[in-house]
Amino acid sequence: MDFSIREIKGIGLRKEKLFARLGIMTIADLLQYFPREYEDRNHVLPIGQVEIPSDTPVLICGKVGTIQEVRPRRSMTILKVVISDNSGSAELIWFNQPYRKRFFSKGQILSAFGKMEWAYGHRQMNAPEVENGLVQPGGFVPVYGLTEGLYQADVRNAMREALHFAAEHGDVLPDSIPTDEYAQYRYMPNLAAYENMHFPQHMKQQEQARKQLAFAELFDMQLGLLLRRQHARMAAGIKCGPNGSLLRQLVHQLPFTLTKGQIKAFLDIQNDMEGEVPMQRLIQGDVGSGKTVVAAMALAKIVENGYQGALMAPTEILAVQHYEEFCRLFKGCPLRVALLTGRTTGKERAVILQELKEGTVQILIGTHALIQEDVDFFDLGLVVTDEQHRFGVKQRAALQNKGRSPHTLYMTATPIPRTLTLSIYGDLDVSSIHEMPPGRKIVKTYAVGEAMRKRIYRFLEKNMAQGRQCYIVCPLVEESETVDLQAATALYEQLRTTVFSNRSCGLVHGRMSGKDKEAVMEAFQKGDIQLLVATSVIEVGVNVPNAAVILVDGAERFGLAQLHQLRGRVGRSNIQSYCILLSAKGSEETKQRLHWMETIHDGFILAEKDLLLRGSGHLFGYVQHGLPDLKAADIIRDVSILMNARESAAAFLQSPVDEEYVLRILKRRFGRHFDGLLNN
Repeated sequence: MDFSIREIKGIGLRKEKLFARLGIMTIADLLQYFPREYEDRNHVLPIGQVEIPSDTPVLICGKVGTIQEVRPRRSMTILKVVISDNSGSAELIWFNQPYRKRFFSKGQILSAFGKMEWAYGHRQMNAPEVENGLVQPGGFVPVYGLTEGLYQADVRNAMREALHFAAEHGDVLPDSIPTDEYAQYRYMPNLAAYENMHFPQHMKQQEQARKQLAFAELFDMQLGLLLRRQHARMAAGIKCGPNGSLLRQLVHQLPFTLTKGQIKAFLDIQNDMEGEVPMQRLIQGDVGSGKTVVAAMALAKIVENGYQGALMAPTEILAVQHYEEFCRLFKGCPLRVALLTGRTTGKERAVILQELKEGTVQILIGTHALIQEDVDFFDLGLVVTDEQHRFGVKQRAALQNKGRSPHTLYMTATPIPRTLTLSIYGDLDVSSIHEMPPGRKIVKTYAVGEAMRKRIYRFLEKNMAQGRQCYIVCPLVEESETVDLQAATALYEQLRTTVFSNRSCGLVHGRMSGKDKEAVMEAFQKGDIQLLVATSVIEVGVNVPNAAVILVDGAERFGLAQLHQLRGRVGRSNIQSYCILLSAKGSEETKQRLHWMETIHDGFILAEKDLLLRGSGHLFGYVQHGLPDLKAADIIRDVSILMNARESAAAFLQSPVDEEYVLRILKRRFGRHFDGLLNN
């Protein structure tokens, strides 16, 4: 049963709203909101013996002496509370928090946890965490992610009350499906596992609890993914015949030789399409690895078997790009390719819809316009979704539902490590293309400091003088589209009116209307704009072969995956291209990240590095794939647990299963994400 957090002591309407900001609505949500770290409070130190300054927070206890509120100026208050023990005394300081004064009284025993420093002749702790009474040494205190208005004490107190509530009411925590494999991770009762995740006495207990809960979580997620796959395979698929003349003509007139990776990916697709069940396959390949040609081959195969194919792209400019590419690839072939986007209106749209319904349009390429109600196919046999993570689960399903269990092919240019592939795409077969087409040159990448800015601008000017085009990506200022837009607009105006006043410049950002953004990108694609200034919203997959240089300003603010995607905007022809990463001095991690960008050009290797640097959680946007974020599991540490959980889930489904019971368990665990987990 889903109990609201209002059921527990101390949660009123105000705190309910604050917890909701963290995605916590029920007691189960709260109990699965695990600490991000733990503070070791196993030792109370005598105040006079604390090293100053203390590099890490320390725990002290003492009796309250003086309580003083100082107002050095009208807009500032300083609260000073002095506590002392037999070894010395320390001032506890809070700025602009006068309400705290009422919590303290002279003679009170107080525990304080924080970093100690020396200031104005006193030992001081600035804004420590305090508790009334003498804290008993022992245990680790949880530290949670917060939102404005919510404090660590609020979450800890709520968590203690939630655990107490769970002990009394029982039916609060997510159930686990019992399996033989789970027994090896079953260190303690379920409630005890949650208690040790939040308030462990020893970190060994916490790790045992985490492994136990991680296995249950991964098992349930894999069970959901395998059920989704099982449901898809229950439908009667379109069994295609051997490759025919249309496919042979397409391959024969290709102006290049297919790479080994492209051939292997198509053989995987061919086997699927000639099988008994609908294909569910993902092609992942680096930017420019030739996924579109493989998709064209799959579409040719479905057409020569008497069915129609559809390709859906996330933006109009990408859809147009695919349409133009397909027209070139299929030139002279006996089939009709059509384009349907939001701009396709009136008579043109009516003709396309009629021909689609009659079957004379065999391949339809478009945007979300493909899933509108009045778009009817004669017999849809293959659905291809480009950059599929850009579409919602329901959007992808809506296109598939326009056919009778059509084959489905997804494409992504975001390389994903194998371990995450298992968790995100556990219901799909995956083909990876690693090679680049012949003639493509590696994009030379340089990480430089601010002192090089003028030289970089001269380098951009030199390339534009040679007829090339350039990108400048503005720094990600903060998690605010408004602030990022202001930074981009300011840089654009500065460059347009000074450094590059002799060049045609354009600006694109996320706050522009789709129509305006398309217009700018189209002008850049045609060569009417030489220098494009942009925020990080540059469309993935946009193909401008003449673009030779991309400058990423403030590169230290971007992750590896994002930097690699940005680098993929250039190097799309045989022109030598360059990626310049301009950054301020950063941490060792930043230096390492930029060094990897300079030396590694394989997106799959960079994805593994990115995972190591940033951890799992929602690194790859599970919600975009219709999946919930992981709570206890960590894909980096838990590869073996993931493998065991997947094998265990597969074995579980081989035995007689009460599917209603399983669905109830999954609904209970994953809540509002459940539909995304089971429905594609």
